[in-house]
Amino acid sequence: MELRQLQYFIEVAKREHVTEAANALHVAQSAVSRQIFNLEQELGIDLFVREGRNVRLTPIGEVFLKHVEDAMMVLEKAKREVDEFLDPEQGTVRIGFPSSMANYTLPTCISAFREEHPKVKFKFRQGSYHYLIDAVITGKVDMALIGPLPKDNNKVKGEILFLEKIVALLPEDHLLASQKEIKLNQLRNDPFVLFPVGFGLHDLVVNACRQNGFDPDVAFEGKDIDAIKGLVSAGLGVTLIPEISLIDSKPRATKKVFIVNPEVTRTVGIITPSDRELLPTEKVFYEFLKDFFKVLDGYY
Repeated sequence: MELRQLQYFIEVAKREHVTEAANALHVAQSAVSRQIFNLEQELGIDLFVREGRNVRLTPIGEVFLKHVEDAMMVLEKAKREVDEFLDPEQGTVRIGFPSSMANYTLPTCISAFREEHPKVKFKFRQGSYHYLIDAVITGKVDMALIGPLPKDNNKVKGEILFLEKIVALLPEDHLLASQKEIKLNQLRNDPFVLFPVGFGLHDLVVNACRQNGFDPDVAFEGKDIDAIKGLVSAGLGVTLIPEISLIDSKPRATKKVFIVNPEVTRTVGIITPSDRELLPTEKVFYEFLKDFFKVLDGYY
């Protein structure tokens, strides 16, 4: 069994088309077909069902794909580890993040880090709260910015970076838009625009409202922070979002209002897998994040 065969197998399984896989791999279609045939002969099983020009995995092919992908991830990690030990300043950091940190928090960190480490590369994955935790556990990313830090999950370990203030974003014609501060229960009769279930900010807002005596009326949902801002701007509801997400992009026709008695906040931190040590480049970035937010602690 050759590494090339496994690479070809993954590409065909992903595209369900031999010609498209060959084009993506920049090799002849006959070469891909031959390697897949040789792999099936060696294993003694059919990995694919042929359907004209298309193919699809057999049930045992799906099982084999999962193991091959796991093996390729281990090989990739091994190569990265060797490369980074040769030069940690030229490694790659794979980091996950939620939509609420996409506009300001993450870009600010990366920009500051690259001033000191210009050759380090990044690969990004954006996702929901539970997706990010799973991505760290399964190795899809090396670490993830997340808020709040997960509790009672021994597969990840976390470090709090800062405390984030949550504010209300209201349409500018809202009865409370002229106020500088409001109590959360003053919004009890308003329609809310929130992230879907499974996103950290959804749970945070719902829990905050319940602690203040009401369940929010969720009229609209959006998976992106800008989409949520846009729906509020259109007058379709109110929302609670991190204040920092409004620094560079407060939408038109909206007003930011602070929430008091009680304030709504969340901890933001970085999570890493608990079953392995970070690679050298990852460690450099991880330590940078801790120091970076210590310096900015007074601001946040």
